[in-house]
Amino acid sequence: MAKLVKGILARRMSSRQAKIDHERLTSLVNSMADGVLAVDKQMGIVLSNGAALNILDVNSSLRGRRLGDVLPLRDNNNQPVQIETLVRDTKTPSSSRDLLLPYQDGSTMNLYLSIAPVHLGYGRQGQQGFVLLLRDITHEKSLEEERDEFISVVSHELRTPIAIAEGNISNAQFITDKSGDIKQVKDALRQAHDQVMFLSGLVNDLSTLSRAERGKLALEIEAIHIPQLLSDLVKNYSPQAKAKGLELTLSLKEDAVELRSSRLYVREILQNFITNALKYTRKGSVRLQAEQFHKGILFTVQDTGIGISKADQEKLFDKFFRSEDYRTRETNGTGLGLYVTLKLARLLHADIDVSSELNKGSKFTIYIPNLE
Repeated sequence: MAKLVKGILARRMSSRQAKIDHERLTSLVNSMADGVLAVDKQMGIVLSNGAALNILDVNSSLRGRRLGDVLPLRDNNNQPVQIETLVRDTKTPSSSRDLLLPYQDGSTMNLYLSIAPVHLGYGRQGQQGFVLLLRDITHEKSLEEERDEFISVVSHELRTPIAIAEGNISNAQFITDKSGDIKQVKDALRQAHDQVMFLSGLVNDLSTLSRAERGKLALEIEAIHIPQLLSDLVKNYSPQAKAKGLELTLSLKEDAVELRSSRLYVREILQNFITNALKYTRKGSVRLQAEQFHKGILFTVQDTGIGISKADQEKLFDKFFRSEDYRTRETNGTGLGLYVTLKLARLLHADIDVSSELNKGSKFTIYIPNLE
């Protein structure tokens, strides 16, 4: 009898300890930032945590549901992934960063998935199954894609002007040695100089972008004399406009006299607008205008250029965006200028507006308030 009682007490103690261990495990799993799913050999879910519910966008228990019903994964080619087959075939711990989790609203999440075969219980009686770790890596993937695109775009944009500059300088050297034709030498050097200036602008954009992305852009507020600033811009860009047969004009309202802001960033924003206007205008004019508005200055750069489609206007300030319009592709560009412009505008608490129509030109307007 005593042995029987001891046996019963031992089983109770073992059961109580198992319950305590299970509660501890459950508490630990629920404290994890990664989603956790434990499934048995029949692919039924036996355990999940709050992070998994968030990732799967459900608000009820997953216990007893089939894995394939709650985890409808797709691969990078948007083809369905048979998750239950994938899990059953896993003999050793494995992971993947190339899976997509679609949602009912049409959006998708980039998902990190780790699968490990385990015992779902304690001691010899624990049945075999699998534990899945889920993690949202959408942001990480986005950064990786931006990095890859950045490297691709910059390497391409650097290669072309360097090759052209090198070719023209070599040509100038050859002409000097052979014929000494000063006109041809000047022409070759001019083209080389244009490409070097493009590289200089690219490096400037990259430097500003790098500081903006790291939050290192500092504001030096000062009084800006608007008539002088705009006159300098028109003077600097008039030769470029004249070379294309364009008219660059300035319309300055009497009340647009002074603005308290960052001279460097205001100038860079306007330069980007003027540069784009001249670049994408084949004939006609580019007009720069400024007027007092509310508690700041309203600047406008309007051209008679090729215009921008409505679809492209929505992506105009995206990083690396360049229109597929063949006329846009005829000129060099990284797609960074307007992205940097938007970063600077936000720093100045400015508002940008764009209106454009294909083949009729574009108008970029920016309101920059006085800063204290």
